[in-house]
Amino acid sequence: MRRIVILGCSGGGKSTLARALGARLGLPVVHLDVLFWQPGWKESERAPFRARLADALAGDGWITDGNFANTFDLRLPRADTIIWIEQPRLLCVARALLRVARYYGRNRPDLAPGCPERLDLAFLRYIWRFRRDTEPKVWAGIAAHGGHARLVRLAGNRAIAAFLASVAPDTDGVAQTAASQRSAGP
Repeated sequence: MRRIVILGCSGGGKSTLARALGARLGLPVVHLDVLFWQPGWKESERAPFRARLADALAGDGWITDGNFANTFDLRLPRADTIIWIEQPRLLCVARALLRVARYYGRNRPDLAPGCPERLDLAFLRYIWRFRRDTEPKVWAGIAAHGGHARLVRLAGNRAIAAFLASVAPDTDGVAQTAASQRSAGP
């Protein structure tokens, strides 16, 4: 695992897993929200955002955190691993609200400078409607651009923790899960 795309609902743990995997594997983490949002919560223009993302993906190893279906054509063809995180809707909403309480008026580490945390009802609606409105687009993007990549589906915190615990770099510096290391043979 050298080029990893992490997808799933906001509040599901994408950023947390990305940071943990990045630390474990020594890979840079690319938070798409950092590249997309401009100070004052202004959206980036499409071309400059895509150019910043293409620059961030120029290396041979990285982890991206975020859905942004309009970037699947840049990320998914280069990905060797796609991680899908699935969490209960109420947990995702609760985590989003906890982030507001924790960081209100300040920047989170996975957001662009000048975008302080705030209560955003439209964002909470996005989370609530994610399965219906966004998830089908994500799966269509995976089918169109990422069919070659290993797909790892993680449902719930225990599955995420178990996956993270199983990941270790091998002697060649290429990350594998414990299961694939066992099956790789001598």
